[in-house]
Amino acid sequence: MTLPLLTNRDARRLFLDRHLLLRPGAGPGRGADLEGVLTALGFVQVDSVNTLARAHDLILWSRRGQYRPAALESLIARQRAAFEHWTHDAAVIPMRFYPMWRLKFARDEAHMQRRWPKWRREGWDAEFDSVLRHIADHGPASTSDLGGDEPRGSGGWWDWHPSKTALEYLWRSGRLAIRHRSGFRKVYDLAERVIPEAQRAARLDDAEILDWALSSALERLGFATSGELAAFFQIATPDEAKAWCARALAAGRIAEIEVQAADGQRRRSYALPGLAERVAALPEPSGRVRLLSPFDPALRDRARAERLFGFRYRIEIFVPAARRQYGYYVFPVMQGDRLIGRLDARRDGDALAVRAFWPEPGQRMGKARLAGLMAELQRLLPLTGGRDIRLAPNWLRA
Repeated sequence: MTLPLLTNRDARRLFLDRHLLLRPGAGPGRGADLEGVLTALGFVQVDSVNTLARAHDLILWSRRGQYRPAALESLIARQRAAFEHWTHDAAVIPMRFYPMWRLKFARDEAHMQRRWPKWRREGWDAEFDSVLRHIADHGPASTSDLGGDEPRGSGGWWDWHPSKTALEYLWRSGRLAIRHRSGFRKVYDLAERVIPEAQRAARLDDAEILDWALSSALERLGFATSGELAAFFQIATPDEAKAWCARALAAGRIAEIEVQAADGQRRRSYALPGLAERVAALPEPSGRVRLLSPFDPALRDRARAERLFGFRYRIEIFVPAARRQYGYYVFPVMQGDRLIGRLDARRDGDALAVRAFWPEPGQRMGKARLAGLMAELQRLLPLTGGRDIRLAPNWLRA
């Protein structure tokens, strides 16, 4: 049987629409509007790199130009409309999803029990009671408040002292929650003092959680393989996702389609029924030039980004400078439904310093497009705290 074909043009536009990047994004970027953005995306990855702005702030700003970091802090620490935990990495997640994270808490705990004794310093599992007692008696705590007499390692980010490891374990397993951040440092508290009662009291069985995780992932991606569905929230395993797709397909809940890649090849995927109607209702893409975070949810799956957009993107952290084609941490730049280039820029005092811009092959930087790029950098200044843009000599590369 011939499967319905989603052309590459339509696939790009549907995918970007699901990621809130196709239309001009309007809204104040705070309160209920910001919660709506977070819910539509499913989660926003948190990362400490702060070249222009932190990853989560840049992701949200690219959808809501009026967004400022204090709005997300308020959503988590005061409104309790979001919480921090893990998907494929550390992330901010809508609080309404908390009941579904109980399965992830249990699975993360089982994973840590298997793996951490092999690669964490000894003694962390003996600190659980003392860490919980300290927080219960003295209130929220960060890593600097615990383990004062414990030796600190010199092995880098992951060489944690035992109390730090215990904190992370108790957070990942759901007994602690992040109350807020001080700077970028996590401040932990007992989950019952952070998570609203309604979310803590809600109970779903594992089958209900898995059905929610996989169907919600498909809604947010527009189309996906079973592996991509499992990878979205990383609650379901690949085998569970494969079995769910088979059942959902047999029940008519999803349909099998072929998706055309940028190079013309086709790949089987799944989509929700009514795909043709949804695609027909899509608007033309916004002509705005957009600066994206390297961790943007539309691009975090590098293989999918290359397949869908013909955009091969890697952060060249471990490539010697003499061999780098681009700066090690460059920002993808999009216009319409195409990636048009990569920008090497950073804050430098009160300036936004642009070192280089590399157009993608086949993308010409005419006057209108250059003006669009400059306009996007001007829009970025209030988020970064910059006053002006400083262009390096020969910043526009071949």
